[in-house]
Amino acid sequence: MSRIGKKPVSIPAGVEVTLSANVIAVKGAKGTLSFAHRREVKVAVEDGVALVTKVGETKRAQAIWGTTAKLIANMIAGVTAGFQKQLELNGVGFRMAVAGKKLNLALGFSHPVEKEIPEGLEAKVEANILTISGIDKQQVGEFAAVVRKLKPVEPYKGKGFRYVGEAVRRKEGKKAAA
Repeated sequence: MSRIGKKPVSIPAGVEVTLSANVIAVKGAKGTLSFAHRREVKVAVEDGVALVTKVGETKRAQAIWGTTAKLIANMIAGVTAGFQKQLELNGVGFRMAVAGKKLNLALGFSHPVEKEIPEGLEAKVEANILTISGIDKQQVGEFAAVVRKLKPVEPYKGKGFRYVGEAVRRKEGKKAAA
C-alpha cells in the first residue's frame, strides 16, 4: 500500500493547478509545468489540495499511484522555489565556463568539451562549482548527471566532477617495494 499516494498534495497560494482529461498543468511564479498522468490513477483538485486515487486494483495502478502524487508535488515545488544541483570540479588544469547557452569544459582531454545547456535550465560557474538550476526536477538532475559523466571523480587522486557534499572513497595506490 502506498503511503505517499494516500497523502493529499497541498497547493500553496499563488499556484494554479488545472486538469484537462489526463493532463495536469501547474502554473506558478517561476513558470508552468505539465504532466500527462496514466489512466490507472485519477487526480482531483479541491480546497487547495490535489488528491490522487487508484482506478482499479491492478499492479500497475498500485505502482503509479504514489509516483503520480510525488510528480505533482515536485511540479508544485518547482514552480514555487525551483530545484538546483551543484557539481564540484577538482583537478589541476581542469576549467569550466558558461558562454551563452553552452558550457565550455577543459577536462584534460586533447580537445575542449562543449555541452549545450537545455532550454529551461540555467548554469552558473563560481570558482570550481557549477550550479545547475531550473523548475523541472527531472531535467535538472539529468543534466547534472550528463555533465558528471563527462569526467566522473576517480578514486586515486579525487580528480573529476562530484556532487557538492558527495563522499568519495579514496584508494591508496601502489607502494614502493622496500
